Amino acid sequence: MRGTGSSAVTRSTLRQQIADALRDEVLAGRLAPGQEFTVKEIAEQYGVSATPVREALVDLSAQGLLDSAQHRGFKVHEYSVADYQGMVEARALVAEAIFRGIAERGITKPADDFLSVRRRAEESARAATSGDLNVLIGYDLRFWRELSSLFGNAYLTDFLHRLRVQAWVFAVPLLRAAGPLGGRLWNGHTELVDAVGRRDARAAYEIITAYNRHSLDLVDKLVG
Repeated sequence: MRGTGSSAVTRSTLRQQIADALRDEVLAGRLAPGQEFTVKEIAEQYGVSATPVREALVDLSAQGLLDSAQHRGFKVHEYSVADYQGMVEARALVAEAIFRGIAERGITKPADDFLSVRRRAEESARAATSGDLNVLIGYDLRFWRELSSLFGNAYLTDFLHRLRVQAWVFAVPLLRAAGPLGGRLWNGHTELVDAVGRRDARAAYEIITAYNRHSLDLVDKLVG
């Protein structure tokens, strides 16, 4: 029994590692929307067996990042502008609930956690200001996960994280084709953290509203 349990844990860890690696490939634009691949190809690429690869691809499909291509394996999901608009609306509603909850009951995490969010906000804002997309995506996703976790509801945190990953997957090809991004990306992370620290839900929501408007306007310009 001991060996079976150890094997299951190892496979589960490998499954997550492969899923994380492939998600990073999509976010980096190295796996483009619509690109197809098979379980065998991914298994050979990472030098692992087919089982954890298949499980990882099924996980990413459940997260909306991949589609099952019948008789051909999997392909990267292609989001539309309408999909992106829906993501922005959904994440705005989730963020409003989180900020309102923090204003009503306060931050449920230790002070050190808030300081970590503040540092993450500064890192994200610097990357956004410079237009360094590779750095920004990682920092931005960690920033929002840590910020939303201050509310203390893991379900909302996970849902918001999934929305943000999907939004980045849609935006990455457009942004990489747009040329220099310095000064074109939203960089209000620290202002948002300050509003949350004051438990000022109205100010936080106004910042998010401006951020979402900026995101939608930028996508309109890039698509147009």
